[in-house]
Amino acid sequence: MNQTLLRNETATPSPLFSTSLSLPGFDADSWVVVDSMVNGLAMGGTRMTTTVDDTELSFLARGMTHKLALVDLPIGGAKAGIRPRGPIHDRKALMRTFGRVTQPLLHGGVYLGCDQGTTHPDRDEFFAAAGYDIATRPGATRLDVNWPEFWRTMVDITGFGVATAALGAIRASGVRKPQRIVVQGFGTVGRAAAQHLAAQGHIIVAVADVVGTVEDPAGLPIDQLIRCTSTAGTIDRSKLPTSVRVHDGDRAWLKIDSDVVVLAAGAGAIDDIHVSSVSAGIIAEGGNMSCTKVARGMLRNAGHTVLPDVVVNVGAAAVTGSIIAGVAPSGQTTKQLSAWLRDWISGKITRNCETIQELSAAGNPDPVAELLAARNIAC
Repeated sequence: MNQTLLRNETATPSPLFSTSLSLPGFDADSWVVVDSMVNGLAMGGTRMTTTVDDTELSFLARGMTHKLALVDLPIGGAKAGIRPRGPIHDRKALMRTFGRVTQPLLHGGVYLGCDQGTTHPDRDEFFAAAGYDIATRPGATRLDVNWPEFWRTMVDITGFGVATAALGAIRASGVRKPQRIVVQGFGTVGRAAAQHLAAQGHIIVAVADVVGTVEDPAGLPIDQLIRCTSTAGTIDRSKLPTSVRVHDGDRAWLKIDSDVVVLAAGAGAIDDIHVSSVSAGIIAEGGNMSCTKVARGMLRNAGHTVLPDVVVNVGAAAVTGSIIAGVAPSGQTTKQLSAWLRDWISGKITRNCETIQELSAAGNPDPVAELLAARNIAC
């Protein structure tokens, strides 16, 4: 029987434990926050921004507890953060130092992957420095290739999950014509979600990055757009087709008429002030805490379908967690395992989204809390 260790909820989550890290040779602050552990396991990403702190990580780690519980994985939630105080002159050296410092946690059951501001190569760097290999952990799924190589086949998985949720909501609405979609944030998640939605015949009418919004009511050429986008998600305006309109401002995307909005950037993209500007009937939270709690309730009360982050932004966590916990089957080829994981994740997200929509339609003000309560997890 699984035992989950989780502190009582407060205004700011009180984690199971939080530790500050010293990164010798680097002018940076760093923390690891573990919200809960299940059978000695916890997991979450490593965020590197100039603003991250242990309070932000506490909320994110709580979100990981919820995400993993909602896909029925026996793993608790965690999050790590690195906050540089100045320019990073040797990124690889920083990651190697982070790996050496977190080695006891990694080998002790706290998996730390990548998150906002860190990349898969960063993760590979600190794993190597820590001498950590996910596939050698007792009880883990046996892979026919090493973890970094396998992960390259799944790099789009979070965006795939977000698109799966949006497509399910579109089907549930009864609409059969192509939907106009706005994607806010064009990093790994936003790009993958846009590709999967476009592949199903829907029209990406606008994409927002840190500079502003690009729009084409007839539909943006997604593959071409991706080719002129940096790995960080910034679109090179000089390479856009002449049919594309460019809008400045961090919330210009809110003014674009659409049926679906995919939020795939920072927290609080829609707050209570901006709810009245939302025209889309479906909002998929592809980023962490994309809508504030108040805004989420206001949107539902106004008749919008809100697909929350802890349900739809789960693909990467679910893949990694299923391997760590041995939920995914061993002895399969990379292609077979990739297909199994996509079917499994799609099924989990689709069922949770259907339940949330049913509960919302019945007037439940917080359907996620009910889903978590059914799993004995406090919201």
